[in-house]
Amino acid sequence: MNQPESQILALFYCRQVPGGGEAERRTLEKQYGEVLRLFPIPCSGRLEPVHLLRALEEFADAVYIITCPEGACRYFEGNRRARKRVARTRGILAAIGLEPERVGLITGSLETPRTLADWVPEIFRQIQHLAPSPVLATAMR
Repeated sequence: MNQPESQILALFYCRQVPGGGEAERRTLEKQYGEVLRLFPIPCSGRLEPVHLLRALEEFADAVYIITCPEGACRYFEGNRRARKRVARTRGILAAIGLEPERVGLITGSLETPRTLADWVPEIFRQIQHLAPSPVLATAMR
């Protein structure tokens, strides 16, 4: 598999996502190396815009969240909260002159479940058009 050149992706994901276990996480981290930082969370609804912005400020070129499927959240509305918070974060990025596409959300599907390993290359394809983050331009990579 070709590794992305220099994009660093912070990927927060609901632990209920298929293939989101510890062994799969370690395999992905080994496969992608330093360009992928994985953060399993008990519920995507617990993330706040500050968490996403902090990842962009400190190390990531893009931040994505993978939620459990609509209607399958064990905390009832976590994925809906996550969607609202991603929209708010994208608005903040647009207001300060950064591309809103640096933050994204993927909602799983009950009908066609996909594993974490299935989503990662797709997310890298979605962010490949982004230049390295200007926020990190002065920091050492």
